[in-house]
Amino acid sequence: MVENYNSMDLAAFKNVWVFCEQRQGKMMPTTFELISEGRKLADELGVNLCGLLLGDNVEGIAKELGGYGADEVIVCEHPLLKNYTTDAYAKVICDVISEMKPEAFLIGATNIGRDLGPRCAARLHTGLCADCTHLDVDMPIYKDFLRSASTLPEEKIEKMNTAKVMGQDHDVSRDLKMTRPAFGGNLMATIICPRFRPAMATVRPGVMKKAPFDQAKADAVKITKPSFTLSEADMDTEVVEVVKAAKKLVDLIGADYIV
Repeated sequence: MVENYNSMDLAAFKNVWVFCEQRQGKMMPTTFELISEGRKLADELGVNLCGLLLGDNVEGIAKELGGYGADEVIVCEHPLLKNYTTDAYAKVICDVISEMKPEAFLIGATNIGRDLGPRCAARLHTGLCADCTHLDVDMPIYKDFLRSASTLPEEKIEKMNTAKVMGQDHDVSRDLKMTRPAFGGNLMATIICPRFRPAMATVRPGVMKKAPFDQAKADAVKITKPSFTLSEADMDTEVVEVVKAAKKLVDLIGADYIV
């Protein structure tokens, strides 16, 4: 256990990152929702928003992310990243994050995201809040959210500029405030990760609003291809075959109503 309050140089971490999930070269809808939400958080922090895209021969779909708000897309391409495997994706993501140091990292709470997020958080020795339904950084905006969504008295809301962390008053103004349902949905809990970076969150699909697409921003987005290493020796699993469903099934994640 790390006992020193200032165990990590938080000032060395900058920018908001979003894991951009794609399957067979097609971006998942949750990605655009997270890019749009990440844009809001990056603006509140005064930093850039970066998409992290892994796969094989996927640079061609990277610019689309700029149209929803990304300033930069970090593209990691390798034949071993063509199909998702936990070990390959976790290794590359953790290596790139350790090198480039984002202060927040958002992942969709899909089947892949729920597998990948905890693995990366454990390797990076940071915290992760799962199944988030609301995210904030700016304190006035967060307080307005509490006024509209909670029964907390005003005097308690006004005192939320600091939190006790290991016996010390901690200024939460720059912390990512991650809100999720708790106790079977009967309560809402807001989690912060005050001592470690990046603050990580998996976000439920369909709860964040997708921004309108802007072609000019898509054309202007910066593409970065960092160096990384990956070999079969890094992998304990192998994808032998991808079998598509025999019939078209209804995607409940994208449904407005389920009867």
